[in-house]
Amino acid sequence: MNFFYLLLYNLGIRIYAAGISIASLWNSKAKRWINGRKGIIDKMKQQFNENESYTWFHCASTGEFEQGRPLIEAYHKRWPDHKILLTFFSPSGFELRKNYAGADCVYYLPIDTASNASQFIGLIKPRLAIFVKYEFWYHFLKELQQQQIPALLISATFRKEQLFFKWYGSPWRNVLHRFQHLFLQDTGSLQLLHSIGVQHATVSGDTRFDRVWQIAQQPEALNIIEDFKGTGKLFVAGSTWPEDERLLSTQLQDRANSWKWVVVPHEISRHHLEELRNKFREQSVFYSSATKEELAHKPILIVDAVGLLSSIYRYADMAYIGGGFGKGIHNILEAAVFGIPVLFGPNYHKFNEAKDLLTLGAAASVYNGTTLTEYFLQFSTQPPSFASVNRNYVNQQKGATEKIMHYLAEIN
Repeated sequence: MNFFYLLLYNLGIRIYAAGISIASLWNSKAKRWINGRKGIIDKMKQQFNENESYTWFHCASTGEFEQGRPLIEAYHKRWPDHKILLTFFSPSGFELRKNYAGADCVYYLPIDTASNASQFIGLIKPRLAIFVKYEFWYHFLKELQQQQIPALLISATFRKEQLFFKWYGSPWRNVLHRFQHLFLQDTGSLQLLHSIGVQHATVSGDTRFDRVWQIAQQPEALNIIEDFKGTGKLFVAGSTWPEDERLLSTQLQDRANSWKWVVVPHEISRHHLEELRNKFREQSVFYSSATKEELAHKPILIVDAVGLLSSIYRYADMAYIGGGFGKGIHNILEAAVFGIPVLFGPNYHKFNEAKDLLTLGAAASVYNGTTLTEYFLQFSTQPPSFASVNRNYVNQQKGATEKIMHYLAEIN
């Protein structure tokens, strides 16, 4: 990266951090982002032993952690004496997994500056660094390469709209060469990388398939959900945002007598939970405070707890996955693995699994109340054999973790 681009990058990083700092005055998530990084290098100096080396896994947030988790656990099983450091960029990922038993240490990733990267890498002395999906931090990758520490990117996807493939994208293409190897989800990404001269990449698939398959084999029993569903049909709306909830609200209230409905919002702040309760009023009850009588008679259950969604899907007869009216849909595989039809909003084009399931006819994209009703009625009347379509798809796609582990065995 030449001086001009590096100057812009460093300026952009500092402006971003300053913006988050300002937002932290009123935004709780931004405040956690800032507070979690205060004095982080000094805290690490107190914990890390200069004679120890770590294998470093980095995830942006919760979704990427679930994507990387099968590899973390397979790595630990294969090399139990190797210490594991897990870092997050987002507060939501860190807060949920800061006590994750599969890692020896869990930290926020410091802001990507040359000084932070040098101190961070010097402290942890990683034998190996593994980044999940969309993490291209210039200074950290540069420091790893200079220290001759292998850096891998797993479950990555690339699109022609990204900076790497623009006429002015040369500095960003150079960042890709700082990885020793890139493991991709699909052949389209491989072809794009080949078009810009990146050859150190292979198609291994998406490790999320391995993770959701693991969950489906040993799903957690949730008595509250069992009691709520009873003998009826259950619709689960997972990782919803306000735009999703506005779309779903009419459907939920109109069909409250024939189906039971579980709503699992992506954000469970007190303000948002109160908004949901006001929207559904006397028809709804919160997961954390529901009585046996309420579970039996209320048609809508609002889940005000984290970490339950992947297990809740096992009880569903149909699911809606949120995010499709914003930046992009959340994890549809967590629902699909249980053999149920899935619905989601229109912003799904970055996700190969969504396009695949649409082609198979086991999913549908909705963009208003009319299409939601149309596909809800269509999927409600599908024969039992239809349930195997999504489950078989997930089963056929798993195996990425094993492929990556073969590579790690060669370099470790």
